[in-house]
Amino acid sequence: MEEEKKSLANEVASAGYDAAEKPFDFISTNSETALVCETDPEIKEKVTKTLVNMGYHVTEPVAGREALKSMRFHAYDLVVVNENFDVADAQSSNEVLIYLQNMAAAARRNIFVALLSDNYRTTDNMMAFNKSVNLVINKKNIDDFATIIKQGLEDNKTFYGIFKESLKKLGRV
Repeated sequence: MEEEKKSLANEVASAGYDAAEKPFDFISTNSETALVCETDPEIKEKVTKTLVNMGYHVTEPVAGREALKSMRFHAYDLVVVNENFDVADAQSSNEVLIYLQNMAAAARRNIFVALLSDNYRTTDNMMAFNKSVNLVINKKNIDDFATIIKQGLEDNKTFYGIFKESLKKLGRV
């Protein structure tokens, strides 16, 4: 089972270059991008509509493999991922979350990750820490997604603002 988890990420990472897997070559440097990993069409529509209204260019992969391929060539500003995205059964793991958890800290801190969950309460900071995400949003609160994500992004900006500014002054960014 552990070999399967590693093999999908390794398989995607070792695949040859394909320009079709770089969907954002045309976006200006000031544009923000988001990856929405959700299979429920109603939830996906609410999340995507909110993010588009916030000015994000959104990618909606249909499976974990496609999400990993998208992340291979592009560092997204925001990733919204359902805890059960492309999970075959209760024993399987979410490949997108595993990829994000194993990402180098310098790259990961520039990505805001929101976890959509049936099991954890919205804004549960301890569970967010446990899952290596920035924010947990319970699907029962999906109608308030816009408010929750905006507040989460603002809190993250405040939290990391001084740290990132210090890195810039030290020439480490």
